[in-house]
Amino acid sequence: MHTSLASLPSRSTLGAIKTIELIWFNAGGGHRAAAQALERVIRDQERPWRVRHANLMQVIDPKGAFRRFTGMEPEDLYNKRLASGFTLGLTQELKVLQRAIRWGHSAMVKRLTAHWHCTRPDLVVSLIPNFNRAMHDSLALARPGVPFVTVLTDMADYPPHFWIEPDLAQHVVCGTDHAVAQALAAGCKPGLVHRSSGMILRPDFYAAALGQRVADRVREGLDAHTPTGLVLFGGTGSRAMKGIAARLPDVPLILMCGRNATLADALRALPARAPRVVVGFTTEVARWMGLADFFIGKPGPGSLSEAVQCGLPVIVTLNPWTMPQERWNTEWVREHGLGVVHRSFLSVRAAVDEVIRNLPEYQARVRRIDNGALHEIPQILERILDQARAPVVNVRQIPVAVSSSGYPRDVIRAARRART
Repeated sequence: MHTSLASLPSRSTLGAIKTIELIWFNAGGGHRAAAQALERVIRDQERPWRVRHANLMQVIDPKGAFRRFTGMEPEDLYNKRLASGFTLGLTQELKVLQRAIRWGHSAMVKRLTAHWHCTRPDLVVSLIPNFNRAMHDSLALARPGVPFVTVLTDMADYPPHFWIEPDLAQHVVCGTDHAVAQALAAGCKPGLVHRSSGMILRPDFYAAALGQRVADRVREGLDAHTPTGLVLFGGTGSRAMKGIAARLPDVPLILMCGRNATLADALRALPARAPRVVVGFTTEVARWMGLADFFIGKPGPGSLSEAVQCGLPVIVTLNPWTMPQERWNTEWVREHGLGVVHRSFLSVRAAVDEVIRNLPEYQARVRRIDNGALHEIPQILERILDQARAPVVNVRQIPVAVSSSGYPRDVIRAARRART
């Protein structure tokens, strides 16, 4: 667990230092990146908050039983699927996962309750899906009256029981009008639904310097003025990148492979007539995007938002292999005219030709998207903290025993009622 303490400005209306706990895990990488970005902006804004962040998997499995039994972390199964590109069937696997989470609910609530007793947060911010009911219920038991906030790092929910749990006292922060409509349609109280202008991005995506663009492209071996694509499939890359590169031998490309060294070697070995730059793991994704003219990749909420923030039209696919929680993102691309959506990358040549042919028009539409979520969300959290009130009922007064295996349903229901 990591903790940082912001300086204490005189403008504080909160009195004592407040502890904000950010919850993430490593499935995909975007959740941890969002937590790190949020912590940094809170520090930069000099808010009087002590920020902690915790990996949920380490909290609910502190002795690493899953790793000892399987030889890998729980998130590794998901990340390996992303790297292989074989994501068909994730919809069914998600249902199995959610059933397992419901089956283990009592045990998770018990462990999380002990965790909140130790960390004593004044506000908990979840940046992950699927586990929000367990986090909410355990917080209601350990810290009644403490607000529980879920910040969606997806552009849309994938109901039921993914991001939004409408029968809980769960604040939800949504980055699109569609997600807001989903929350309200599910029965969330309007006062618990908050709109930000997009997904959380790292601060460097707001400070990208374009003045050295021409010189930097030449330095990297790229032509200064030929439209150049950036290919990105998350932090582990994807085998799909080899097919894309093979079909675009005469298009200058920046190929972002992340930690996938095997993929990077294979891409360097591919013949090409146009300049190619193969990039391994880097923290300078914003700089590389600043050197490109368009984006090719999967419709992940993070990479799409980063590309658009850097002014890049996008080329993405929608098919049965598209992860279920990312399918609506292609509707967002079409609705705003931000790029091209094809069924597969077999037609990537035609997609690139279309984007290059109409590049000024696509770029103009991309520039209309104004995402200030990173700076807006701390303001939302401050309002929630200001509105928080002491609990009406102390959970210790609820006359129901706690079993040795976990908390019974009637205890949890009483705690929810006390919070509401």
